[in-house]
Amino acid sequence: MTKSSNLFCSKQATDRSDLISDDGKNCKSIVCQRCGSKVLCAGMASLAEKELFLPSMRKKSNLSSGDTSVDGDTLTAHWFVDDMFTFENVGFTKDVGRIKYLICADCEIGPIGWHCLDDKKCFYIALDRVDHV
Repeated sequence: MTKSSNLFCSKQATDRSDLISDDGKNCKSIVCQRCGSKVLCAGMASLAEKELFLPSMRKKSNLSSGDTSVDGDTLTAHWFVDDMFTFENVGFTKDVGRIKYLICADCEIGPIGWHCLDDKKCFYIALDRVDHV
């Protein structure tokens, strides 16, 4: 690993530690990057390391239109909640296979997260797809 890679990794770890409280929950509110709408209040989600593929960010109408392109990102750092009613403001796409993608309910940009229909108690919001205030 090069020196610049070490600096990036340590900065990323520092940034992440600023987001997590002593009890492992988000210590800042989670908001949409585009419109600033609140997705989750502070203290409502736990950090989860799970590798999930999310398509590139776009409007809901384009996301659920059956577009079969696989342009997107494999992300590993997510906020996890076990009840959909924990969210302040989130929308869901139509089923894409056994997956529903989570989007901002106000501006409909997404996906910001992921939910598998096989597990009714697992909802993930990607840290890289939201802001923390």
